[in-house]
Amino acid sequence: MRNLLKQALALLLACTLQQSFASDYESYYQNLPIQLKKVSAPTFPDRSTSITDFGAVGDGQTLCTEAIQKAIDNMAAQGGGRVTIPHGVWLSGPITLKSNIDLHLDKNAILYFSPDKSLYIDNSPKATRVKPCIGAVRCTNIAVTGEGIIDGNGAQWRPVKRSKVSDVEWKQYAELGGVERKNASLWYPWDAKAGYANIAATPEKQESMRNDLFRVNHCENILLTGVTFQNSPKFHVHPFNSRNIIIDGITVRCPWNAQNGDAIDLSDCHQALIVNCTVDAGDDGICMKSGNRKPDTDINGCEDILIESNTVYHAHGGFVIGSEDVCGMTRIVVRSLRFAGTDTGLRFKSNIGRGGKTKDIYISDIVMTDIAQDAITFSCDYENKPAGASDVKSAQPKAKENDKVPEFTDIHIDRITCRGAKNAITARGIEGYNCVHDITVSNSTFLYTSKGENIDTATANVKLNNVKLTKEKP
Repeated sequence: MRNLLKQALALLLACTLQQSFASDYESYYQNLPIQLKKVSAPTFPDRSTSITDFGAVGDGQTLCTEAIQKAIDNMAAQGGGRVTIPHGVWLSGPITLKSNIDLHLDKNAILYFSPDKSLYIDNSPKATRVKPCIGAVRCTNIAVTGEGIIDGNGAQWRPVKRSKVSDVEWKQYAELGGVERKNASLWYPWDAKAGYANIAATPEKQESMRNDLFRVNHCENILLTGVTFQNSPKFHVHPFNSRNIIIDGITVRCPWNAQNGDAIDLSDCHQALIVNCTVDAGDDGICMKSGNRKPDTDINGCEDILIESNTVYHAHGGFVIGSEDVCGMTRIVVRSLRFAGTDTGLRFKSNIGRGGKTKDIYISDIVMTDIAQDAITFSCDYENKPAGASDVKSAQPKAKENDKVPEFTDIHIDRITCRGAKNAITARGIEGYNCVHDITVSNSTFLYTSKGENIDTATANVKLNNVKLTKEKP
């Protein structure tokens, strides 16, 4: 009898010792225009440890990489749980998450990644970039939670364009050391006065190795909530070839002129929910990407994505598809977003060699103010140029049969309110190809300064239904 009682108590304990982040996520899936596969929040064993238990010191000077990694590895060996980063400034090199780990940052915790680039070198023979600040590969049930800040110290990596900074700011960069290129129109953090070693043969080569702040691949059951991700060397939040992703209430921020400073990029991800987030970034805000098909996974293209109740301040685009969409985009719903001060609002961009097909894309109830360029834009001649590349536009590539030609189609945009944009709706396809067609914009109003319907009707088929276009008076 005593053994049976012990077994019953053990079973009860096992059932209760779980941390669940099950918010009412199902409520977001009400009244959708199409059916989406729903996300489910991961659960974690109710056990925890602090990185201080493994020797971490939060003085902003002591390198804590080893202590943080030991805390993660030790918790993973026990079956998982919470690893807490408490009050303090914690200097670290790259860290790797493991399955069943919730990395939790207290409110006054700042995880600050070291400017020593040598810490991030990836010795894998296939590596072309350095390790991400926070990474994971083929893990299940991983989370970054709390109210703290994760800072990628990106200024130590990013080039800066002279045209995007003031005289005062340019002088400040020069005082850091570095080198100027392209007739002093571009600055690289090379041979900086801080004394950290370069890790490549040239400034340009080192720039191409920049890492992401949070990058996970081939993972399932991912939760990011509450935390601020800022100042990444490149992209901030970047899951790819992954499934069942919840991004809820995070803040992503970096300087408006941060080169390639994308905020939230889903690359070939299935079954994702992005809600209640705030973005103020140097490149695309919330972006869907799809590269070449990966034979070692069934997660290719972007499918079953719900994006709702987010705010984007500065970004190249508020919501973006592209520039890579090779494996296609399907069943994506975007609704109730605010864009205030983005370069473009809804941005669809690709090119021959990068293109795929979209279908079942529904976008509604978007409000926009102070859009520098286009409120809605479709372009099929996008070029991905690194810093320092020529600004002269290349000739459009010639497409061969099945040569990844973009096809933006079956996109339904409804109830957009935009006050202040250079152009309301811009659309251009590729001559000789059916790249932009069966696009509808309905029940919307736009106040613009230059052009209302900036649509190349020879290459793009965009239908406007009950759309009011008003040119702003000078």
